[in-house]
Amino acid sequence: MDSIGMDSMNQQGAAVLAQAAQAQQSNGAGRPKASDLVTALQATEKDTKPDYGLADLVGTWRLCFITGTKKTRQKAGVALGAGRYLPKLIKIQLAYQADTDDQGQVQNSVALGQLHLVLTGPVKFWTKSRCLGFDFTQIRIGLGQFTLYQGRIKPEAADQDFYEQPLKEQAFFKYFWVTDGGIAARGRGGGLALWYRAAG
Repeated sequence: MDSIGMDSMNQQGAAVLAQAAQAQQSNGAGRPKASDLVTALQATEKDTKPDYGLADLVGTWRLCFITGTKKTRQKAGVALGAGRYLPKLIKIQLAYQADTDDQGQVQNSVALGQLHLVLTGPVKFWTKSRCLGFDFTQIRIGLGQFTLYQGRIKPEAADQDFYEQPLKEQAFFKYFWVTDGGIAARGRGGGLALWYRAAG
């Protein structure tokens, strides 16, 4: 296939991702079929060489679509592996902040009604492999405005130890689509995910 045809396919895949992120950010109308979105994610991952850094990920992103990892596909079969949109009832968000060009913090929050769970920890951006390693070292559980529990999952030294680890010892996301409105990545376990930028 010539470069013009390949560029056209890349643009089509990215357009589907943008459509899905925008649809989920609004009322969900006009969102692509799950199977079409998985195809677009795979095509964009294969044909795109992303040029981004940790600064481009700074902000809050709401998870809206996932596919199964290799293990879950084996256990749950094709249905989960094909991918699914997350219901609005479940609010899962990632919030990144950068302390330096390649180090920062991540907050992963899950909310279901008034109950919410927040995990925080360090992140490291690996420039050569374009991967974002992360770890969760602290936890907070709340109900509405009340904090039910807050503490460390790992000792304080774990944060600094994380930065000294090689990538192979870290959990990570390999982002392949990074825009102002949405991001997409493959996780270490093999699953694909799409987020849109959360308001506020």
